[in-house]
Amino acid sequence: MRTIIHLSDLHFGRIDAAIIAPLIAQVHELKPDLVVVSGDLTQRARSAQFKQARRFLDALPQPQLVVPGNHDVPLFNIAARLLQPLRKYRRHIEADLHPVFMDEEMVVVGINTARSLTIKDGRVNDRQIEITRRQLAAVGDHMVKIIVTHHPFDLPPGPQHHSLVGKAAPAMRAFALCGADLLLAGHAHTSSAVSSAGRYNIPGYSALVVQAGTATSTRGRGEANSFNVLRIEAHRIAVHRLGWEPGENSFSLAASQSFVQRGSEWFETDDLSDGPSDGISASATHRPARTATG
Repeated sequence: MRTIIHLSDLHFGRIDAAIIAPLIAQVHELKPDLVVVSGDLTQRARSAQFKQARRFLDALPQPQLVVPGNHDVPLFNIAARLLQPLRKYRRHIEADLHPVFMDEEMVVVGINTARSLTIKDGRVNDRQIEITRRQLAAVGDHMVKIIVTHHPFDLPPGPQHHSLVGKAAPAMRAFALCGADLLLAGHAHTSSAVSSAGRYNIPGYSALVVQAGTATSTRGRGEANSFNVLRIEAHRIAVHRLGWEPGENSFSLAASQSFVQRGSEWFETDDLSDGPSDGISASATHRPARTATG
């Protein structure tokens, strides 16, 4: 079984500083096999904000897989936006815009969906889809196959402030061919975990689509700051959302969902009693001391 910590939408430049130290402490206590950050590390793609984000990442456990978001592209510097949209991201955060992590149980592929010609929307292109399909098809079906983007392939219920990632439908058809199991994203600042079957009618196939809320930003949309803890094993994934409790100076367990795979399709189950959910409550209720950030 593997544990992934899924953080998103950090937005350094507009953060709640009181969250940073407790978040770092709790992520360490959860002992993840991988930390995923699904974009928007900064608020306005400024060097100082990228440096703050870099210090935050350096304080978290390794290994990590990080992808950029639309806020990591300069908004007001038009020349930089058009000619070198992710130059600062690549300098301070990650040079590889298609990162890959693999161990004995899972393979995780990151895709850059940020684009210079749009303000908030994102997309995948044919080349990215084909590279990802080949990478996931190259590993056995005993591996859990995971894709990380900033812009989502599905949206949580309720009022919609964002659009799906561009070219979502052809991408999902390609992901079905290589057996992608899990899609992680952010962008909407709200959490959700659903089967892709509700949106994409692909006979005999569905993936689990998980969005993280904003971990540290003050730009909430009616949901407390949060992050996801995923317990992953072959044919079974549990998704735990930990929400910020200001009075406790800590994140605590806010919701849990469990999913099982039958054939090539993922289904939600009420069974949270074993395997992936073990130990989450104890870790989630850890109470680190309040510490100011620099």
